[in-house]
Amino acid sequence: MSDEDKQLAGDLALAVVRLARYLRGHQDHASALSLTQVSVLTAICYDGPMTPTELAHRERVQPPSMTRTIASLINAGLAQRLPHPTDGRQALISLTEAGREATTAEKTARDGWLEQQLASLDPGQREILRAALPTMNTLITRTIASRGAARPMVQRLDH
Repeated sequence: MSDEDKQLAGDLALAVVRLARYLRGHQDHASALSLTQVSVLTAICYDGPMTPTELAHRERVQPPSMTRTIASLINAGLAQRLPHPTDGRQALISLTEAGREATTAEKTARDGWLEQQLASLDPGQREILRAALPTMNTLITRTIASRGAARPMVQRLDH
C-alpha cells in the first residue's frame, strides 16, 4: 500500500467517525433510546425480523448484552418476540408499530441534520459524495461478507 493510500485510509476513518458522532448527536431527543437500542431497531427495520443471535452478531456485541437490549425494547413496546417459522427453539425479534414509529422519528432527525449540512455544500461537492457512496457500500458489504453475516447491512430505509 502506498503512503498516499495509507493517508487516505486514516483520513477516511477519521471523517467517518466524526460524521457518525455528529449523526448520533442529532437523534430524536423526544425518545429516551440509547444508541444501541436505536441501532437494533434500525437493523430490524432494514433487514426484517432476526433472531437474538443474528442481532448480536450484526451489532457486534455478546449475546447477553443483546438479550438485555431486546428485553428493554420489548418492555418499552418497541419490539416483540415471534415464533421462528422453522426452528421452534428460537424466536424472531420484530418491530411493533411503536418501534417502526420510533425508528422513523430517529431517521427523520438524523436525515434532517444531514440534509442541512448537504445543502451548505456546492453541487460539485454533493456530486463527489454521491459518487463515493457505491465504493463505501462495497467496503462495508465486503467486511460483512468476510465476517459471515447472514444479511447485508447496506440497504435503504424508505418509509
